[in-house]
Amino acid sequence: METETETENRRARKAWVVGVNMGYGHQRTAHALRSLAPGEKVINANDYRGIPARDRKIWQESRRFYEAISKFKRIPMVGRAVFAAYDRLFQRIVDFYPMKDLSRAPFLTNRTYGLIKKGWGRHFVAQLEKDPRPLVTTFFIPAFMAEEFNYSGEIYLVVCDADISRQWAPKDPISSRINYCAPTPRVVERLKLYGVPKKRIFLTGYPLPEENTGDKDGILKEDLAQRLANLDPNNVYLSKYCQLVNNSLCAPALKTRHPFTIMFSAGGAGAQGEIGLALARQLKDRIVAGKLKLILSAGINERVKHFYERGVLAAGLDAEETPGLEILFETTIVEYFNRFNKTLRATDILWTKPSELSFYAALGIPIVIAPPIGSQEDFNKSWLLKSGFGLEQEDLRCIGQWLDDWRENGYLAEAAMEGFIEGERMGVANIRNLIFGEISN
Repeated sequence: METETETENRRARKAWVVGVNMGYGHQRTAHALRSLAPGEKVINANDYRGIPARDRKIWQESRRFYEAISKFKRIPMVGRAVFAAYDRLFQRIVDFYPMKDLSRAPFLTNRTYGLIKKGWGRHFVAQLEKDPRPLVTTFFIPAFMAEEFNYSGEIYLVVCDADISRQWAPKDPISSRINYCAPTPRVVERLKLYGVPKKRIFLTGYPLPEENTGDKDGILKEDLAQRLANLDPNNVYLSKYCQLVNNSLCAPALKTRHPFTIMFSAGGAGAQGEIGLALARQLKDRIVAGKLKLILSAGINERVKHFYERGVLAAGLDAEETPGLEILFETTIVEYFNRFNKTLRATDILWTKPSELSFYAALGIPIVIAPPIGSQEDFNKSWLLKSGFGLEQEDLRCIGQWLDDWRENGYLAEAAMEGFIEGERMGVANIRNLIFGEISN
């Protein structure tokens, strides 16, 4: 029978995992950390049971404003100019060089703290305080709220991009007690420029889904071995680096059990869904012939799902009747993330704008980079290219030509192995050890 001390120790090894349902990035990151939470339940700071109407309204107005700006961007010339102005004023990440003191809080940070001082988030923190545990959040505002309302537990903020704007740092970074989980060395150095003390910054890596790695990367290595067979059909890369592949995977590349598969993942609001339809049109003959499978990820957005359904029908395809075409859609975010992660195991290329999914390159999946949206995605794109984890999409009118070229020359296999070897996959374990064990910076 479990002793009282053992019960307390088991209970103590759980944390409040907090996200916000504003796009998929913060929620996807929190979902990967769900094993840290009681009952594996992630809390959304902007949409929890009992949230005061005033607090909900502030969150909703912020979300609607960003979504409106994002949609407005699609309007030729004027839309791009408006989004560029918004991005420069509110999201811009300044050039890293020359390095300089960037600790002064910008307008948006001061505005956020002004709302918090008027009570925004007080109720949320009070609910957590009823059972104070370590707080692990994937968005900076809940961390600011917890600190301002004197939450008694430790506060950890998990960064979701390869570089970040000043908004991620608190108004007074020197005296703040927020601990940062950084996915890249650049984020570590950036936080220092923002005034965050070194003792509060920990290089943990980004938290990837543990169901896609397995114990000692067993699942990942099996999936990658099959993926390489699809990515390098002429054995250009494998013949040159067979010893590296064999040593890394503890096995040679296996004969694949699935057709060459591409997953295109649109943003939460359906951003760039037209790229997915371009893929369906240009690769239609291969899809019908069973030579290629295309997965269009619509998330939980019914509007995006219907957009894809209508678009593929117009292209002469039927998602329900064509085995090589799948529209990935679920009604809840948890079901979507679970299915996405499962589907990813038999996916050879992840085609997406450079969002938090950039870090999924560490699963041995080459990223085809769609145009970035916003300053942080510009930096994610740069990180992917410099790391060798991804390739930038080319002319959509001739997808088949350059995609064949990439496969036949082993470029995609090289990106997959680069991500596997150089990428960080221990983010969840590192964050767990930071919170419940010991980790130094």
